[in-house]
Amino acid sequence: MNAIGQRSEGGPFWTNRWCQLVVGMLCMALVANLQYAWTLFVAPMNARHHWGEASIQLAFSIFILTETWLVPVEGWLVDKFGPRPVVAVGAICAGLAWVLNSYATTLPMLYASSVIAGIGAGGVYGTCVGNALKLFPDRRGLAAGLTAAGFGAGAAVTVIPIANMITRSGYEHTFLFFGILQGASILVLAFLLVKPVPRAAGAARRLVSRVDYTPAQMVRQPVFWIIYVSFVAVAAGGLMATAQIGPIAKDWGLARIPMTVFGATLPLLTLTLSIDNICNGFTRPLCGFISDKIGRENTMFIIFVGEGLALLGMMQYGTNPYAFMTFAALIFLFWGEIFSIFPAICADTFGSKFAAANAGTLYTAKGTAALLVPVASVLSATGGWSAVFIVAAIVTIAAGVSAKFILAPMRQRLIEQNGEKQSGETPSTTLATNSGALQHWPNQTGE
Repeated sequence: MNAIGQRSEGGPFWTNRWCQLVVGMLCMALVANLQYAWTLFVAPMNARHHWGEASIQLAFSIFILTETWLVPVEGWLVDKFGPRPVVAVGAICAGLAWVLNSYATTLPMLYASSVIAGIGAGGVYGTCVGNALKLFPDRRGLAAGLTAAGFGAGAAVTVIPIANMITRSGYEHTFLFFGILQGASILVLAFLLVKPVPRAAGAARRLVSRVDYTPAQMVRQPVFWIIYVSFVAVAAGGLMATAQIGPIAKDWGLARIPMTVFGATLPLLTLTLSIDNICNGFTRPLCGFISDKIGRENTMFIIFVGEGLALLGMMQYGTNPYAFMTFAALIFLFWGEIFSIFPAICADTFGSKFAAANAGTLYTAKGTAALLVPVASVLSATGGWSAVFIVAAIVTIAAGVSAKFILAPMRQRLIEQNGEKQSGETPSTTLATNSGALQHWPNQTGE
């Protein structure tokens, strides 16, 4: 039987799959600033060039859309050529984008560098998540969760140095310095990445497919679109609330209330956002690990319904400072796991061989969800914040219920129709040899 092995045959120690996972996490951490540190540069750029914050923020929207919608292409390149060249090109693009930002004197130049940044970030993100899914067919939830958590951890480490350098040396120097540093570091790490190789191991007990679907074959399966719509619903519902935490706190008169924790006094909004970021990162490996144990759909049902209830709790009790902090933390805790569970269930359902391209195709749901986020502004203007929370709660709870009662049986039927069972089966043979045929690959455990 074949599976993704723990290390390349005869390779050095860093080809061990756990070392490969750490390398991927480091790459994710280094590229995270392209998304999470952007907000620190907006005001200084506006003060220097007077472009207007809305025009500057358009560059961020361009970055997000480019990063998201090109991941399927980058995932296909990973499946074909391996992770090293894709991450190397991503490193060059990520570094070049911030270097160009340091010299940008016009909005078109800023927008062009945002496209380059999106290509770089998408290449790194899609590669590292796809590699984790291939390396850990027995622990896909945990592996995807740890990798996704690295994307947030990098910003947590560097946000203060970046803010201090902007204040001390200006935003241009900061873009230049961190662009070169991050790009060069990712480039070095890229050469440590290896393409996962087949290796014998024992069979797993989870409901997984040994049939490898290409992206084109995957999108023709109705179960994919159930997964995709669920991703969009939960991502959009969560973003409607998480993106509005600041305005909500200000409207409810909570933002500047002093809160003391461990002897330090901070404004409530600052403390809330700090706790929320911790929850957002922590939940990704935690829920991924849980989903490996109790099943993807069971975890999705519990988490998505929990998020809906947290949203309703925020609506009902959020005017209390302590309740606001508690429910905000729960919303982030229940929302952040989508970036571990959805890639894992995608690979479980459609196989390991094309996991990077398939997960990248599914990842476009993030971009689709981002396009729906402005609905929150419309809802708040017409029905107040209660309307935002009610709509977000409805879509997330609906996604949880559909995961349990629609997605689970559909996925089981698809896998069983392909001759797959939950555990202990003998390895299957190639389904067909003609072009575009599906191939059987077993899901494995074993260290």
